[in-house]
Amino acid sequence: MNYSKIPLSQTVTTLCKTHNVKHIVISPGSRNAPLTIGFTHDDYFECYSIVDERCAAFFALGIAQQIQKPVAVICTSGSALLNYYPAISEAYYSNIPLVVLSADRPKHLVGIGDGQTIKQKNVYGEHVLYSANLKLDLREGKYKNEEELPIFKSIEHKLELFLGLQKDIQTYNESEIHEALTISRLKMGPVHINIPFDEPLYETVDELSIAPKPYVLKSNIEKVDEFEIKSLLEVWQNAKRKMILVGVLQPNSVEVEWLQQIADDDSILVFTETTSNLHHPDFFPGIDKIIAPLNEDEFQQLQPNILLTFGGLVISKKIKAFLRQYKPNYHWHIGLHKANDTFFCLNEHIRLSPNTFFSTFLPLVEYYTKSDYKTSWLTVRQKRRKLHDAYLKTVPFSDFTVFNSILKSIPKQSQLQVGNSSAIRYTQLFQLRKDIDVFCNRGTSGIDGSTSTAIGAAVASKKRTTFVTGDLSFFYDSNALWNNYIPKNFRIIVINNNGGGIFRILPGHKNTDNFDAYFETKHCLTAEQLCNMYGFNYVKADDETSLKDKLETFYGASKQPRLLEVFTPSTINDKVLLDYFTFIK
Repeated sequence: MNYSKIPLSQTVTTLCKTHNVKHIVISPGSRNAPLTIGFTHDDYFECYSIVDERCAAFFALGIAQQIQKPVAVICTSGSALLNYYPAISEAYYSNIPLVVLSADRPKHLVGIGDGQTIKQKNVYGEHVLYSANLKLDLREGKYKNEEELPIFKSIEHKLELFLGLQKDIQTYNESEIHEALTISRLKMGPVHINIPFDEPLYETVDELSIAPKPYVLKSNIEKVDEFEIKSLLEVWQNAKRKMILVGVLQPNSVEVEWLQQIADDDSILVFTETTSNLHHPDFFPGIDKIIAPLNEDEFQQLQPNILLTFGGLVISKKIKAFLRQYKPNYHWHIGLHKANDTFFCLNEHIRLSPNTFFSTFLPLVEYYTKSDYKTSWLTVRQKRRKLHDAYLKTVPFSDFTVFNSILKSIPKQSQLQVGNSSAIRYTQLFQLRKDIDVFCNRGTSGIDGSTSTAIGAAVASKKRTTFVTGDLSFFYDSNALWNNYIPKNFRIIVINNNGGGIFRILPGHKNTDNFDAYFETKHCLTAEQLCNMYGFNYVKADDETSLKDKLETFYGASKQPRLLEVFTPSTINDKVLLDYFTFIK
C-alpha cells in the first residue's frame, strides 16, 4: 500500500480509521496532497472528489445527516476552507458531525506574503465544537541541522526545540486528533483539524513510519437522574394542558409504544412539523393551519401549562410568536445537546435522548388528568382540513396547488429533501404520508447548500430521494450538479416562479423596480441548460395538466437522474397563500 511519506499525514489517516471515519470528501489541491494520497490509497475509506469546496462540505453534511457519524472534508490551504463555513455553521446548529481536515502552510510561511495562505488557526471560531491546530513534523535530511530550520526563527519554536521535538510533537498531534474526532462523534457537531505540511508533498513510502499509541473509543452513557424525573412527574400529572412541540428529528427516534401512550392522554397536544418525522392520527401536523386563524380568546384556550420540546430547530414562526406571548408555566427541553430558550421561558434541560426519557418517565405516570384539551383541538383540526381541501378547489395554478400535487406524488418508502425559504414553508401546510422521511437544512435555514446536501443524502441513504426546491435556491447551488456520484433514481423538482417569491409574502412594497431588482430578484433563468451540461434528464410543466402528466412518469426507472422544472405565475402566488389563511378561519 502507498502511504504519504509525511508522518503527520500518516497519523491523520490512521487515527481517522481508528475512529471509524469512513467517508472522505476531497477537494483537489496541492497542499492537501499528503492527505489525498493517504486516504485514496486505503480501501477502508470511501472517497469522493468534489471540486467546489462549498458544495463538497454540504455534500459531506448530507452523508453525515443520514449516517449520523462523522464525515471528513479535506481541502488545500488558503480561501478553500473558508468555503466550508456555510456548511460548518449548518452542522453546528443542526448537530451534524463534520470533520474539517484543512492543509496549511508551515508557520514560518504564514504572514510573509506567500501565495494561497491565510490565518487558518481557529478560523471557524465558535461555530465548531473543537479546533485542533497540529504541529509540523520535523524530518531529517532537509536541513543540515535543526538550527537551520526556519520554524526555529521565533522564540516560540526555539522553546519547542528544548521540549523534545518530534517525539513530543507526535504525542501532541495524536492527542489533538483523538480529542477532535471524539468530540465530533459524541457531541454530534463539526470540528476543525488544521494540518501544516512542508514540501515536498507528493513523496510516498510502502510502510508506515508511525506507531500510534493504543486508544479506546469513548461512548455516550446516558445517566437518568431519578430525583429530576420524580420532581417533574407530579407537575406533569396535574397539568390539564400539556403541549409537546417537536422540531427536526431523525426518523424512528421514538418507539411507537411511547407515542401511543402520549396520544392516549387527553391533556396532551402534540404539534409536529414536517421535519419531525413523527406520525400518529391524534397528533397535529400543519401547525400554521391551526395557529394562523386564531383570535385572542382561542390563543388563551390553546396556551399550555407545560411545554415539552425535543428535536432540533422549529420552522413555524407562528408557533414561536404564540408561545412567546402566551408563555407556559413550565418549558422542559429533552435532548443530549443544546437546549434553546426559543420562547424565553426555559425551566429545565433534561439531558437524555427522547426515547430514553419517555421509556423512563411515562411508565411512572400513574393517572391521566381529566381534560378536553386534545379533543377540543382535534375538532378544530378537522375543520381546518376540510377548509384546506375546499380551498384547493377554488384557486388557480400556483405554487400552492403545485406543492399539493408534488407532495402527493412522492414515491412510497422514500426520502424527501426540501429546500429552504418558501419551499419548506409550503410543505408544512400539507399532510405527508408517514412512509416518507423528510429532511431540510434548518440549522441556519440558508439556501446556499440545499441541493448539495440532498445529493449527499441520496448517496448515503438506501432510500430513493426526491429534492424539492425553489428557483433561487437551486441556481445558487447549481455547482452541486458537478458531481459524479448522483444516483440514477435521484429526482429534483424546481418550482420556478422567476424570483424570490417569499418576499412577496413578507411585508414590504411590491411591484416596484426596487423590489423587483433587489428583493424578489426577478430573472429569466431555466434549469434546462444546466441539465444538458451535467447529464440530467430534463422535463418541464407550466400548468396543472402538464404537471400531472409529467409526474406520472417522472419517478420511473431511468439511465440518468431527472429534473422537473415547474413554472408558476409569480404575481399571484402571494395572494393565493395569504387568502388561504383567511379562508380557513
